[in-house]
Amino acid sequence: MSSKAVSVHDAKTHLSKLLVRVTAGETIVIARGGRPVARLVPIEAPRRPRRPGNDDVRVHADFDRLPARLRRSFGMG
Repeated sequence: MSSKAVSVHDAKTHLSKLLVRVTAGETIVIARGGRPVARLVPIEAPRRPRRPGNDDVRVHADFDRLPARLRRSFGMG
């Protein structure tokens, strides 16, 4: 990702062209008096909403049962 500084005046004058460059992945730094004051960056594409649940997950009836060795190490008898 490249970055190039432009003046506030140039940013206002050429905003449409700058947006084309940003859409292509470039980052534009906007400077006032030669000092960077803002960054124009592309927005990440929105992610698909996640669907709750997963049909592939199976929980066994004894999933929370500890082996005897671990119960003893935790002082659980």
